[in-house]
Amino acid sequence: MKFQLGICPNFYLAFFFRNKNSQNRAIIDCMKIGLDVGSTTLKCVVLDNDKDKNIIYKSYERHYSAVAEKVIALLERLGRELGAGEDERFDVCVSGSAGMGFAEHVGIPFVQEVYATRVATLRLVPDADVVIELGGEDAKILFLTDKDTAGNPTGAGMEVRMNGSCAGGTGAFIDQMATLLGLSPDELNAEAEKHEKIYTVASRCGVFAKSDIQPLLNQGARIPDVAASIFYAVVNQTIAGLAQGRKIEGKVVYLGGPLTFLSELRKSFDKVLGISGVCPDDSLYFVAIGAAELASGASAPGSVGMTIPELISAIKARKSVEAYIPARRLFSSKEEYDEFAARHSKAKVPRNPSPETYSGGAYLGVDAGSTTVKLALTDESGALLYTDYRPNSGNPVALVWEFLSDVYEKFPNIHIISSAVTGYGEEIIRGAFKFDYGIVETVAHFTAAKQFLPGVDFIIDIGGQDIKCFRIRNGAIDNIFLNEACSSGCGSFLQSFAGALGYSVEDFARLGLFADRPVDLGSRCTVFMNSSVKQSQKDGASIENISAGLSISVVKNALYKVIRVSAATIDEAMGKNIVVQGGTFYNDAVLRAFEQEIGRDVVRPDISGLMGAYGAALYAKSKSKPTDRSEIITAEELKIFTHEVRAVTCGLCGNNCRLTVNTFGGSERTRGKFIGGNRCDRPVAGAQHTEEEKRDDMYEYKLGLLLEYAEKKPQAPARRGRIGIPFGLNMYELLPFWHTILTKLGFEVVVSPPSSRNIYLIGQLTIPSDTVCFPAKLMHGHIEWLLSQGVDTIFYPCLTYNVDEGLGDNHYNCPVVAYYPEVIGANVPDLRGKTFISEYFGIHRPRDFEKKFAAAMRKYFPDITDAEARDAVRAGYAEYKAHMKRIREYGKNLIDSARKRGKRIIILAGRPYHVDPEINHGIDRLVTSLGAVVVTEDAVSWMVPKFKVGVLNQWTYHSRLYAAAKFATEHPDVDLVQLVSFGCGVDAITTDEVRAILERAGKIYTQIKIDEITNLGAVKIRLRSLFAALD
Repeated sequence: MKFQLGICPNFYLAFFFRNKNSQNRAIIDCMKIGLDVGSTTLKCVVLDNDKDKNIIYKSYERHYSAVAEKVIALLERLGRELGAGEDERFDVCVSGSAGMGFAEHVGIPFVQEVYATRVATLRLVPDADVVIELGGEDAKILFLTDKDTAGNPTGAGMEVRMNGSCAGGTGAFIDQMATLLGLSPDELNAEAEKHEKIYTVASRCGVFAKSDIQPLLNQGARIPDVAASIFYAVVNQTIAGLAQGRKIEGKVVYLGGPLTFLSELRKSFDKVLGISGVCPDDSLYFVAIGAAELASGASAPGSVGMTIPELISAIKARKSVEAYIPARRLFSSKEEYDEFAARHSKAKVPRNPSPETYSGGAYLGVDAGSTTVKLALTDESGALLYTDYRPNSGNPVALVWEFLSDVYEKFPNIHIISSAVTGYGEEIIRGAFKFDYGIVETVAHFTAAKQFLPGVDFIIDIGGQDIKCFRIRNGAIDNIFLNEACSSGCGSFLQSFAGALGYSVEDFARLGLFADRPVDLGSRCTVFMNSSVKQSQKDGASIENISAGLSISVVKNALYKVIRVSAATIDEAMGKNIVVQGGTFYNDAVLRAFEQEIGRDVVRPDISGLMGAYGAALYAKSKSKPTDRSEIITAEELKIFTHEVRAVTCGLCGNNCRLTVNTFGGSERTRGKFIGGNRCDRPVAGAQHTEEEKRDDMYEYKLGLLLEYAEKKPQAPARRGRIGIPFGLNMYELLPFWHTILTKLGFEVVVSPPSSRNIYLIGQLTIPSDTVCFPAKLMHGHIEWLLSQGVDTIFYPCLTYNVDEGLGDNHYNCPVVAYYPEVIGANVPDLRGKTFISEYFGIHRPRDFEKKFAAAMRKYFPDITDAEARDAVRAGYAEYKAHMKRIREYGKNLIDSARKRGKRIIILAGRPYHVDPEINHGIDRLVTSLGAVVVTEDAVSWMVPKFKVGVLNQWTYHSRLYAAAKFATEHPDVDLVQLVSFGCGVDAITTDEVRAILERAGKIYTQIKIDEITNLGAVKIRLRSLFAALD
């Protein structure tokens, strides 16, 4: 969101008073109060009547959304400390992201915070060029000057950029990440000072950042490195999301709580931007200072000020009635709740009656989850002996060591027959402690659910940051649903709100049970739900009604965004026998809301949050004999066990990523290593990624074909010089086409290298939108790389249409692919003065294209003739046709080969540019390591005749997806996994249609969202779940 600065919108409801107390007139007459009611904090500044407007009072505190109460307490304290009499009057003005509603209800002036910030900055730092301000849930960049570092006008204008679509890189995000690490923000800052490396972490969403951080922790990453990575994530979010291509230079001022308190965050900004920003005195109070400065001007002419008692009375008098339409009550009476609680108390797991004295065999299960680590120990019959449940504070190895030590100490007379581990930390825990089995979460949860409800139809597990749902048919997992794009309906969602309102999760949940008018909050993301909560408070909703409304929103998100059911499809989608599990379902309000929404009773086991560990123990029991002995680490070996972590640099590709190497010491049997690779699994799978696996991977084959073109050198001197092609988006598949044409025309074609993290970073500052897909963001880096190599002519045309393959109703490119050259031309300043060929071409009509191509190229190279252009174009079409033929033949042969060897075939379907290793992050190699062959959608789509789909089938790439899905439905040994770039709008259409095509034929739909975040922890669980369901 951006808008020009200069005119302050007048949202002023004015009351302005003069002091009538002559005794104090000299001091109090022009005293001004500025209130900054932010998203999470309340700041106040009082300026005296001196010409310098000195600050004589200031305060800073969290308001926990109880704005009116906090302001009343503040005013009472302010009056006492200033010694103000009851009839002494003040000019008052309110600002801040949560201040408008408050000011409107109380009847005092309001000023936009960006304007208040500008006023304060121009007064206190008059030579400032840019302000970067981070608040609790908002982020802003103010460009205050219209000049570059040389003092020349840029023409960009003075403006402000605010976070309009996400508040990932803000104070609330940092708080969430600190909590995940078990640290305070100050401790997070102290840890970051000791960092040695930086990992890639998403800051677009506080919840999904955990998806990146948790695997790092589970792989043994050092806390200082993770802490520093969090700060860099905030910087990248701010630059990519707010700067939007405008350069941040000159004197940069840092404002707001996070930048004031966190020195390492300021250093991260300095390093990335190449500047030395300043954090002035009173940086926390700039908005409040600006509001105080504007207090008199914000009032209507002739108005008089307010005394503190008048202000307090106005606040108390203007509290709203409950002006909203409520949702259904969870419980209408205590009796109804008691009946509900009694019904759910019956779902109990069998327990050993005397665990303290038990002697004999036992089965051990551990669930190393995303936010918690759980343990379950059963006796020989499967009855529980012992359980444990602890937060994952960043080191699952240490936690499991404590678990096992407790087990051996409390149960000296048992011997472990078999053991299994599941969850995010499965691999490192299995490697460290020699568990017998490692199983995917879906299998563990299904195994446990069957114990409670043998005929279970549906399992839903809502954990700390993820939702997993399994549809069971005929005793096997038939379909898997996972939250793809948002985690608003997860446990951490409720935890965030409980903490923001000053409650524990348990107390907050209990408040909602008997709420009389629950607020209907919908099911939005954690950040934007805050605006809904603030609106509901403005409408008079109590904490109890907000708590109930949030529990209902969790359920709605799970049902309507993840499972995607409607009232008419519940029976088909979920069946009759439903088991709910995961820590979030310990919350009775969430459980009740779920039952109300689906209109039926469900089973909640009494160990709902331990089902993964319990299922792992049961799985271990099913895979062993009573006479077996587990290979798990013994009590004696545990005493001498050691764990060391170090960082190394991987040299297997140009990324040179830093890896985390975990070394386990102790007895000879338990010694070993576990490598956590943040970029891809190549360092781990290097030796295992055999030649056979490479042959089974069409992504490797296609990339190899394209690199042959990229590495071609001209056979004769290039008479027309060098011309660059950025290696991304549609220039991936069309590289053979364009490379051949331009080479035939006498150019030396310079192709940018395959994408890398460095390619992304060198183009980051020119990306105008954080919501565009990652492949498009990479194009900025490819252009910058070509320019850095001295390539002065770059060829990147606009293509509305793609080649017509006869599979759809039309053959468009998606808007980003078609017109991104326009974005590049408008946002990459270094292209000025260079030749950037971004003409509109129509390659779907070869004869027209021959003529138009010649005419267009003559604008830049007048000596190109029609004849040589025609010959070059025809050679290009022939080369493209030969290239596609090679792909199709390889795919057909690979499928035939897989069938002869009895291997499963996975169509890893997406876009041609998903072959780029920086985009797919090695997912293709992960699939082949699981024993399948990988083919691409364009290798099979040509074998499917055009057929009717449920959407307008007008994009070439999409038509291939639908045809590939159809191909999978016609072959029992073929399944499809769809890769979707995060932020791809048109894939909202393709995902639903591909899912429908597959599910109509009884096939499982699996979707993997990919972007700049590279850790494969969650992806591996997704793929293993698919393979487990197929088996």
